[in-house]
Amino acid sequence: MKKIPEVTLLFWVMKICATTLGETGGDLLAQTLNVGYGASSLLFIGFFLVTLAGQLAAKRYIPALYWAVILATSTAGTTMSDYMDRTLGLGYATGSAILITILIVVLGLWRLTEKSLSVSEITTRRGELFYWTAILFSNTLGTALGDFLADDSGLGFGGGALLIGSLLAVVVLAHYFTRISAVLLFWVAFVLTRPFGATFGDLLTKPVAKNGLGFGTQGSSLILLGLLVGLVIYTTLRPQPAEPVAAKEPA
Repeated sequence: MKKIPEVTLLFWVMKICATTLGETGGDLLAQTLNVGYGASSLLFIGFFLVTLAGQLAAKRYIPALYWAVILATSTAGTTMSDYMDRTLGLGYATGSAILITILIVVLGLWRLTEKSLSVSEITTRRGELFYWTAILFSNTLGTALGDFLADDSGLGFGGGALLIGSLLAVVVLAHYFTRISAVLLFWVAFVLTRPFGATFGDLLTKPVAKNGLGFGTQGSSLILLGLLVGLVIYTTLRPQPAEPVAAKEPA
């Protein structure tokens, strides 16, 4: 049964919205509410496991459930990355290198066991687990990369978002005008949308004095949550294409 949405423009808009909300929501709990990165990570990992269990048990694509898991991977990824980079003192570059290695290993094992990384060819429970594991670590990696670009590279929040946005534009052009594997481009785009969300989230939340827009973690999270909920409702209520009916054999 099909449990993953079609990869369309709406998919990418919702993915960026969810990952940006994950950045602001993770910072809201860990920093603004002072829960801490370690405790916040445990809470969000618990949220991820609960939503993942529901997604694995589902027999069809349920927009609210699917995007709840995406949001859970994003919020957990935000606090897990910050715990590694800040609390453990690994730094953004080292944290990113570790997470890139883990993601490559996950994708490699997925390719070896399932013979394909195409999200349209996931037909087994094992394939689903590889899919969500890759998403969790890609979103965690994206936070580290976004923070590295915004802080260590000197680009700032706006510059980091502009750089990632430009790279995403290159991926789109490669999809339409080259013969590069669509599966490879999908995963490159999937990874890049997370640091774009991270830098864009920081741009929304940070004060104007630090080159942000000054909405704060609470205001930004409410805006993004409202937008994501609205898109999920639209996706749920819009007419779905009819399934083709198989012709009956003559008697």
